[in-house]
Amino acid sequence: MTEQSILTEVRNHVGLITINRPKLHNALDTPTLLELEKTLTVLEADDQVRVIVITGAGEKSFVAGGDLAELNSRQGIAHYQEFAEDIHRVFRRFEVCDKPTIAAVNGWALGGGTELLLSLDMRILADTAMIALTEINLGLFPGAGGTQRIIRQISPCLAKEMMFTGDRISAADAVRIGLANRVVPKEQLMTEVMALADKIASKSPLVLKLLKRTLRDGADMPLATALAHEQAMVSLVFDTKDSHEGIGAFLEKREARFTGR
Repeated sequence: MTEQSILTEVRNHVGLITINRPKLHNALDTPTLLELEKTLTVLEADDQVRVIVITGAGEKSFVAGGDLAELNSRQGIAHYQEFAEDIHRVFRRFEVCDKPTIAAVNGWALGGGTELLLSLDMRILADTAMIALTEINLGLFPGAGGTQRIIRQISPCLAKEMMFTGDRISAADAVRIGLANRVVPKEQLMTEVMALADKIASKSPLVLKLLKRTLRDGADMPLATALAHEQAMVSLVFDTKDSHEGIGAFLEKREARFTGR
């Protein structure tokens, strides 16, 4: 029986995606990317799912990059039209997803694995995790959005050092330079991640959606335009039932019951 490359389950309001190619360190090939995209589409459409968590199968790797055997079989135009097209589209789908996304980084996140992290909202790392943009060591450079996303997320000089050397950095250093939220003991990783996911899932899914759009769109605007955008978006929030439920619950000293309306 062929092993499924992507596993998925829903726990309460949290959708959990596991990239399941542990013998290949969860390397991404075209079928895996397409299955990952299909899974995201299902979870995005499921109103019960409010937060999406992504992790890797096995003990060693989150995602150790692209499948090198597949990549080595390609020439430039074929790569541009096929694998590169797929991976850019899929990672962008995660980046613009209206539901909060969390990476549970259980091991190596190398090359495309780090590029996937850069497309996700939050990153919790096991203390054994390593992060690197290793493509330069293969005579390549990051080609799944990594060159553009990392230089927008951390200091450009640190981003360039990572890309120019291909060196691996520890989980603690990833937090120090702003690439991750925090480090936890490996055995506590999923407990910590699911606790964070459950906490976020208890908030209004509609307000989270509007907040994510405000952050995402505003990041590409001049400040004056972004502030006007925020003003308009937060005014929309006051038309939601959830905003008045939240305020009412605070005034009445009770827990808010958000419905996404």
